[in-house]
Amino acid sequence: MTKIKATNITWHESHVARKDREELLHQKGFTIWFTGLPSSGKSTTAFTLEHELTKRGQLAYVLDGDNIRHGLNKNLGFTAEDREENIRRIGEVAKLFADAGFITMTSFISPYCKDRDLARQIHENNGLDFIEVFIDTPIGLCEKRDPKGLFAKARKGEIKGFTGVDDPYEVPLKPELILDTGKKSPQELVVDLIKFLTKRRLIPAPIAK
Repeated sequence: MTKIKATNITWHESHVARKDREELLHQKGFTIWFTGLPSSGKSTTAFTLEHELTKRGQLAYVLDGDNIRHGLNKNLGFTAEDREENIRRIGEVAKLFADAGFITMTSFISPYCKDRDLARQIHENNGLDFIEVFIDTPIGLCEKRDPKGLFAKARKGEIKGFTGVDDPYEVPLKPELILDTGKKSPQELVVDLIKFLTKRRLIPAPIAK
């Protein structure tokens, strides 16, 4: 666990309780953590789910790995240490979003179990639901997609420390949900996600027409 370096700081309690924000938004805040190999379909699935939830009148937001590295984490590279800090920061940010009442989705490779476990701990220590979704897409399909050409560069040695080539990806041991983007379309996967979230009573069931 990262130690606090700052001194002379005090935690200030909000005058607004989490349940008050949830009542205002008519929803419960929680985090869905999408993890998987590069080009596995994490972001596509997350953004498709965000769109569907918004259509249903629910406040949802995606924290995407590449987008975050354009701003908050632009000072981090891809060493093991930087990857750890990248995920720690996102775990904390996702916690804040969920505490504010957002249905929060993160789309990060997050290759190491201990880092994902820390993100879960951050949420659970604050009484927030954390749903780990493993996008279990075969590496061959990930390489075939390779929209940024990164696998090809890594195979040529032009990129070092690339997950799935010369850096490991540790498969989640007990994810809440496993999805394969090679077998279903993003829309079909979102149907499965909505059913799962409804069964867990994290979102309300669709109103029958």
